[in-house]
Amino acid sequence: MAAPCCSVPAFWVLGTNKRLGGLLTLISKSFCSAATASRPLSAQKLAEKLRAQKQEQKKQKLPVPKNPVQRRVQELVRFTQQLQRVHPNVLAKALTRGILYQDKDLVVINKPYGLPVHGGPGVQLCINEVLPIMGKMLHGHKAEPLHLCHRLDKETTGVMVLAWEKEVAHQVQELFRTRQVVKKYWAITVRVPMPSAGVVDIPMIEKEVQGQQQHHKMTLAPTYHMDNGKMVKGRASRNAHIAVTQYQVLSSTLSSALLELQPITGIKHQLRVHLSFGLDCPILGDHKYSDWNRLAPQKLSVGTLKKLGLQQSKARHIPLHLHARQLVLPALGSRKEELNLVCKPPRFFVHSVRRLGLVMPSQDQSGDNQAGQPGAQ
Repeated sequence: MAAPCCSVPAFWVLGTNKRLGGLLTLISKSFCSAATASRPLSAQKLAEKLRAQKQEQKKQKLPVPKNPVQRRVQELVRFTQQLQRVHPNVLAKALTRGILYQDKDLVVINKPYGLPVHGGPGVQLCINEVLPIMGKMLHGHKAEPLHLCHRLDKETTGVMVLAWEKEVAHQVQELFRTRQVVKKYWAITVRVPMPSAGVVDIPMIEKEVQGQQQHHKMTLAPTYHMDNGKMVKGRASRNAHIAVTQYQVLSSTLSSALLELQPITGIKHQLRVHLSFGLDCPILGDHKYSDWNRLAPQKLSVGTLKKLGLQQSKARHIPLHLHARQLVLPALGSRKEELNLVCKPPRFFVHSVRRLGLVMPSQDQSGDNQAGQPGAQ
């Protein structure tokens, strides 16, 4: 069985669920048979309850769309929901099968879409929770847990580094903190930034949004502002963070673009905010930062919806098209050369590139994983 990638339903997970379902059915039937012999009333109530649950599940089951794009969207939604319901062992096995690179110090995985790195409110399963299981799967039952070296947002896919030893994890974290790690992301944007390459150097701050739903967002905190038509330098906010993003357009049409992004700093939601509020080019599927005042599905133009084969009512299911494509780690410990780690974008990302008429660099068109190699450029 093949391990799930970060873009399509995990068929082996589905298969496992079916096997578990069959096992549970067998157990239920055996239990009901035994219960019927001793307590027929309880067995009858149990059977009625099971029938009611089955009917409820049938009602909730969504019809399969005829449109292939809508079908893929529905499959991705279902897959992300499954990630929160599978057994931790199943998730750990999926992540180990999708390893991009490993040596005696590091394990590099391809983070799937929709999977949180850390736990929190409403999070049933996360990467941090299955690190002890992954360690045992890779190094036997006496193995120590793996350790996180950095984090990615739940909706972001791509390269993620883990370490065997806590000390090595701290060393890698220090490399990230001191900006010695080269990070490159790919993103599909709504609209095209002008100019086609540049640097966004605007501080950021977290603020509460006053609207129908009170919520917090990261936003820009520029030092300069307009006053009666003149550019005036204001006083920098004490809580603002320096945020710098380098960007370059790889391909574009009249209404969308494929960008390579290199965050120089590592502020929360930096790429999403700089693109949406700094360049007025929100990332496709960014339903949080496409509009400041509202928490609502991203509004897309008729032309973009037509290319994607979707209706605006289905836009809420469009995933965030932000992919951590490459990390370059400097020499560390016994490794005397830098480590270049590359991960090809997920299939939903590749499909969107094609549907929108964008052109992806030839080596990244398959949407499969690509292992990193020490010193490879």
